[in-house]
Amino acid sequence: MSAHAIAQARRWYWQRISAMVLAVCVVLHLVGMIWAVRGGLTAAEILARTQGNGLFAAFYAVFVLACAVHVPIGLATIAREWGRLGERAALWLAG
Repeated sequence: MSAHAIAQARRWYWQRISAMVLAVCVVLHLVGMIWAVRGGLTAAEILARTQGNGLFAAFYAVFVLACAVHVPIGLATIAREWGRLGERAALWLAG
């Protein structure tokens, strides 16, 4: 298997893994926001309750990390497939 094929397979793998993490994070985020708002909390009250909470910080760190992995791979794929860019140009453009 060529180095190019291995790199492409790794990007595919990380795209799928990050998508799974993002799906869980989005659902948890939405459930938490709906629960908080239905409970009558304002944005200021939510922030007051969550600031300094390590669990919330860890959750959103994982959320952001999954986005940071997922988005550039997706943008490179879109640039390559729709923009008809070469592999290197698409990867450079995506970041």
